[in-house]
Amino acid sequence: LRRARHCVPCSWLHSRSGRSSQMKPFSLVRSAFVASSSILSSRHARAPSKIAMSGIPELCVFDLDACLWDKEMYEMTAMPTTKVMGDLNGRGEGVVGVMSGRDQISLHEGSLIALQEHADGKYPGMKVALASSADTPFAEKVGRASLQMLEVVPGMTIWDLLMRDWDGEDVNQIGRQPPLSSNKARSHFPRLREVTDIRYDRMLFFDDCNWGDHCGMVAAGCREEDSGLGVATLRTPRGLGKKEWREGLAVYKDHAKQFA
Repeated sequence: LRRARHCVPCSWLHSRSGRSSQMKPFSLVRSAFVASSSILSSRHARAPSKIAMSGIPELCVFDLDACLWDKEMYEMTAMPTTKVMGDLNGRGEGVVGVMSGRDQISLHEGSLIALQEHADGKYPGMKVALASSADTPFAEKVGRASLQMLEVVPGMTIWDLLMRDWDGEDVNQIGRQPPLSSNKARSHFPRLREVTDIRYDRMLFFDDCNWGDHCGMVAAGCREEDSGLGVATLRTPRGLGKKEWREGLAVYKDHAKQFA
């Protein structure tokens, strides 16, 4: 059959009496093979990973200002230089705050818990990243400096943890200078999708949404074509507390049930 298909035109074979009947079994088998291959390809494209089926997000994304930490970077007047030492949730003494002029920048309670649990490997396979629309280049610089000073556990800064997840690559989307914008659904998340190669429907996003419904825009605008599902989100208008962290994980777990 392989030699006949290459050497003799199919139209000629089907025009000859007796030959068309010989071709029908092959055509049926071939059609069945193509159909089954398409089904398998479709299933493979939609097949969720083990981590997704376990109800753990593959990527947990945090907004910064008024969500991960308690200040708005556009309000800061100076680059942070002074460290404030204190107790890191019973894990020892470390950097719990940094001073920008007279303002102290500190993580919210749930943020520290989330990052500590992630550092401990409580959520196997999960990685973390940041999506912040810091207003100005200076605000972005203050934010990045703070990330490199605030500690998760003694000796490990937030930035250290982020770099551990991505083998030293900065995948974080911070600011609104081009190619970023104030719309995270149009810039931050498409870029995260590209650089991490993690599907939207495998992501969990926390944002305070006090200056715009980023959660709503991301959930509606960042969806996968095959599943029709988007990013699972949770609004944190009072910052990421312990309750909000647990609630976000529960939201994603319910979201993951749709993969079955």
